[in-house]
Amino acid sequence: MSLNKSERKKKRNFWILLFLLIGPASILVFVSKQGCEHKFETLSDYGKVPDFRFIDINGNSITKKDFKDNVVLFSVLQESCPDSCSISFWHLNQMIYQHIRKNPKKLAHVKLISIITDGKGNGVDKFQTIFQTINDQVEQYNPKQWMLVRGDAKALYNITHNKQSLLQKGEKYYGGEAFQELLLLMDKNGHLRMVLNGKTEGMIRKMKDYIALLDKQYDKEKLKK
Repeated sequence: MSLNKSERKKKRNFWILLFLLIGPASILVFVSKQGCEHKFETLSDYGKVPDFRFIDINGNSITKKDFKDNVVLFSVLQESCPDSCSISFWHLNQMIYQHIRKNPKKLAHVKLISIITDGKGNGVDKFQTIFQTINDQVEQYNPKQWMLVRGDAKALYNITHNKQSLLQKGEKYYGGEAFQELLLLMDKNGHLRMVLNGKTEGMIRKMKDYIALLDKQYDKEKLKK
């Protein structure tokens, strides 16, 4: 049956409202060939994550090649306020990092990488107080599991899908840069599998579920071999 004019209007208004709630920066993950209803069987593959080179807290250089066979969750933190700026730091710590820490055998391959910026999207020249802040607020912080790095975050987030770029700008975004609010999930092959806004508890909870879903996919692949 075809929809009448009133029903079509209601449907159109629903999609407009959904777009406004999700936000342009995170719409990328929902606009794919699969449509908006994800069956939660496997995650979509959005292609290769750009190559990167960062410097960790000890001055060591890390690149994409160092994380072969690792699942990596990227985020962006700020030197001046790592616990209260672009993402919900408390929920990232409690829901994801602590879950990884408490399941070392099962989740040893999952790494967190937080790129430090000046709050306006620019990289920092050196670490100042952020390590102490993280160490004070994160129970049993392990720099090998949750890495604080500096470098060109914009190069990593320079991703476009269905003509939607993660490098959007606007006053509604923290520091005017949308990418500072986003979490990227990279699989063992260096491909992008999910992008979500990290400002809310709900989205971070979803990202935790997506990490588990990705692991479930790997477990199924092992059983087939």
